[in-house]
Amino acid sequence: MKKEIQPASRVSEVKEYYFSKKLREVARLNAEGRDIISLGIGGPDRMPADEVIDTLCEETRKEGNHSYQSYTGLPALRQAYADFYRRWYGVELDPSKEILPLIGSKEGILHVSLALLNPGDGVLVPNPGYPTYTSVSRLAQAEVFNYDLTEENGWLPDFDQLEKMPLERIKLMWVNYPHMPTGTQATPELLQRIVDFGRRHGIVIAHDNPYSLILNENPTSLLQIEGAKDVAIELNSMSKSHNMAGWRMGMLASNPTMIEWILKVKSNIDSGQFRPMMLAAVKGLEADKSWYDTLNATYARRRAVAEEVMTALGCTFDPTQRGLFLWGRIADSESGSEAVADRALYESRVFVTPGFIFGSNGDRYIRISLCATEEKLREALARIRQSSDRQIQTY
Repeated sequence: MKKEIQPASRVSEVKEYYFSKKLREVARLNAEGRDIISLGIGGPDRMPADEVIDTLCEETRKEGNHSYQSYTGLPALRQAYADFYRRWYGVELDPSKEILPLIGSKEGILHVSLALLNPGDGVLVPNPGYPTYTSVSRLAQAEVFNYDLTEENGWLPDFDQLEKMPLERIKLMWVNYPHMPTGTQATPELLQRIVDFGRRHGIVIAHDNPYSLILNENPTSLLQIEGAKDVAIELNSMSKSHNMAGWRMGMLASNPTMIEWILKVKSNIDSGQFRPMMLAAVKGLEADKSWYDTLNATYARRRAVAEEVMTALGCTFDPTQRGLFLWGRIADSESGSEAVADRALYESRVFVTPGFIFGSNGDRYIRISLCATEEKLREALARIRQSSDRQIQTY
C-alpha cells in the first residue's frame, strides 16, 4: 500500500493567517469590479524619506554590494539602531553585543520562540493581541496561556490573574505597548511592574514595540526600566515609523547572552540582509523630529476621518489611542465583530478588521487602519452612510 504524504503535525496547530485568506477574497471581489476600499491592513502607503531611496539606488549600483552579508548586519546599521534608541528612548545599547538586526520584527518572534522554548513550555500571550504570538508559540510546540486585557481594566494586564497562572511552567511573556489592536499606551509604572514580574518568576519578557513613534507624544521602551535587559528582549521595526514595511527591516535588543542564543537560531535560518538596504536603513534611522512630525500630521488628519467612519459604523472608541489604528466597540445590538465587518465589506465595499481575530476579548470590537489616504477614507465614509440610508429607507 502506497504511503500517504502528510504535513507535519505542527501544521494542524495553526491556521492560515486571517489577512492571507481575507485578502484573497478582497482580490476576488475587486476582480469582479467591486472596488473594495481596504481599511484593514497596517501597511503604510507613504514613501520612505528621499535620502533612504537615494541611498538604496546609489548603493545598489556599486560592485560588491550584492554578496552575502554578516548574520549580525553591518556595524553601521547596529550603530544606527543604538543611536536611535539613545535619541528617542534615552536607552544605551552596545551595538556590538546588545543589538541584532532582523528581516522584520515578525521574523524575530519566531527566532525568540525557537531560541527560548522547549516543547511543553508555557507562553503568556495577551488577549486581544497580535495573532502571530500564538501561532509561533504553537509552531514551537509550546503551550499558550492567554492573559486577559479588557476595556474595563484599561487594556492593561491584571497582575492578580497573572499571579494565579502556573508560573513555574511559564518561560516567555509577550507584551506590546502601544498595544495593537487597542492603541493603549503603557505608563512607566506598568513597564516597571512587568519587568518586576518577569524577574520575580524567571520569565523572559518579550516586548514588541513597532508603534511607539506613531501618534504618540511620549515614545517609550521597556528597556528604559533599570535592569530590564536582564530579563527582557525588545523588538522594533522600521515598517510603521519609516514607511518601510516591504523592506523587512527590524531589530531586537537584549543582553549579550540572549542575543547569542537568538543568533544561533537566526544564523541557521537566514543569510543576512541586502547591503544597500541596510545602508539605506541607516539614513532612515538618522531622521530628525521633523520627519516624524510630518508623518504624524498625515496620520492625525486620517485619524479624524477614521473616527467619523467608526461612528458611522455605530461604534464607540477611546480618543486617546496611539498608533496606526483606531479600535472601536460595536453596538450592543450587533451579534459580533465579524458580522459588522462582513456587512461593511459586502454592502459598503469597505474592508475593516473584525476584532475576533485578535482573541475572544476582541469580538465586540473592530479595527480601522490609517494606511489609506484621506480621500479613500472619505469615500469609505460616504459608502457606509449611503448603505445606512438604504437600510433606513428599507425599514
